[in-house]
Amino acid sequence: MTEADVAPAVAQATLADPDAAEKSAAPASRITGSLARRMIAIAALWISVLLIGGGFALDRVLTGAITRNFDSSLEYVLIAMIRSSEIGPDGEVRLVEPLGDQRFLEPYSGLYWQISGGNQEPYRSRSLWERTLRAPTPHIDNQIHTYDSNQFPDEELRVLERNVILPGSKTNWRYQIAQSREALDAQVGAVRQTLIPSLALLGIGLIILAALQTFYGLWPLRHIRRAIAAMRGGQNRRVDAPLPLEVQPMVDELNALLAHNEKQAEEARLHAGNLAHALKTPLTVLVNSATSSDSELAETVRREAATMQRQVDHHLARARAVGRRGAAQARAVVWDSVHSVSRAVAALYPNARLDAEGDKTLIVRVERQDLDELVGNLLENAAKYGGGSVFVTVQRDGSMAEILVEDDGTGISPDDRVRVIDRGVRLDSGKPGTGLGLAIVRDVAEIYGGSVTLEESEDLGGVLVRLRLPAG
Repeated sequence: MTEADVAPAVAQATLADPDAAEKSAAPASRITGSLARRMIAIAALWISVLLIGGGFALDRVLTGAITRNFDSSLEYVLIAMIRSSEIGPDGEVRLVEPLGDQRFLEPYSGLYWQISGGNQEPYRSRSLWERTLRAPTPHIDNQIHTYDSNQFPDEELRVLERNVILPGSKTNWRYQIAQSREALDAQVGAVRQTLIPSLALLGIGLIILAALQTFYGLWPLRHIRRAIAAMRGGQNRRVDAPLPLEVQPMVDELNALLAHNEKQAEEARLHAGNLAHALKTPLTVLVNSATSSDSELAETVRREAATMQRQVDHHLARARAVGRRGAAQARAVVWDSVHSVSRAVAALYPNARLDAEGDKTLIVRVERQDLDELVGNLLENAAKYGGGSVFVTVQRDGSMAEILVEDDGTGISPDDRVRVIDRGVRLDSGKPGTGLGLAIVRDVAEIYGGSVTLEESEDLGGVLVRLRLPAG
């Protein structure tokens, strides 16, 4: 047995012993990290981004609301100042009614007002004492202008100002009211002291929930691992535990793969038994001939050795087909196989004429080597047993590809068409052969999900062999 013939047997042995496959693949296995850690890391990153962005936006909203409320109180005082202002006899501005807040009377209280304009000395609150509110670069504010000022080294101010022309005066008076930002900053700080820990606690809680969700969601995978371990230990043959919808398709595919492997292992055992049975009779004949000193021992050895060789070829062809059947990428162009095999058969049988027609692009889901063996057996039989004309038709029939091989021989009766496909049956014993050609075609075709039938050729009058294989 050659090295190429040994490979399928090794493959079958591996399928029959999953532990051996696992041991042989163990050195090449790699762990690319924890799926749970990946999911938790992604969730933590996304939660952090959302909370940081949301916290920043919420901080802007709350800080803006507090600042607007702070400015509104100062704006109310500024409007009250304007309403209670009048022009004195010397053209100076004065307040008819004093402002109600007592802090305007306390020096450096943090709440100040000032009115300035023209060449007049600024009219300011007692709380400013000897200080003066500094106005920005001269400009006209017909609407209330709000800004922060750090003109006092020890006190940052929030300033509101507006320019007004009072009745009886042509001077553009600038009204200013200022308050220390200490109270405003304290309110903003209090909000942030509550907001930041709350968001941090919320983030930690969400990450913990994401981790629990991940572990709970991946828990069925642990059931699968235990079920596979139980199968390896011989306790179960399938993963039959109820699983979520997202995991069940994977388990179904796993069970289908196990069934496929078991079927291949069973076929391998069956092939070995058939081969042993097929070789038993020729070996018995050889032993009996050798012990009886038969004068025709050499001829008997040659005949029985040829039978044994044919049996070995038959079972090896089946073993190779079984080993390659699971390859989803198996594809072969029918016309290429027909063309190459026709040339080889024509060289063996120069008196036979081989013609072909049909779909030259048709593809079947069969390995090219097996397709050549199928077509080769059919063409060789047609050239050997036919009358000299062989015609091949390649066509598609739904999801199947059909290869029709016709000859102009004497044909086969309907009663013999089923029997002749059986292994070792020959209707014409006058020509060399073992009667395994059609049996090989049938077995290999069935392995790939196809079939072979014998019919009568309407055009040539001989046999029509219809080989059906799954189309690609």
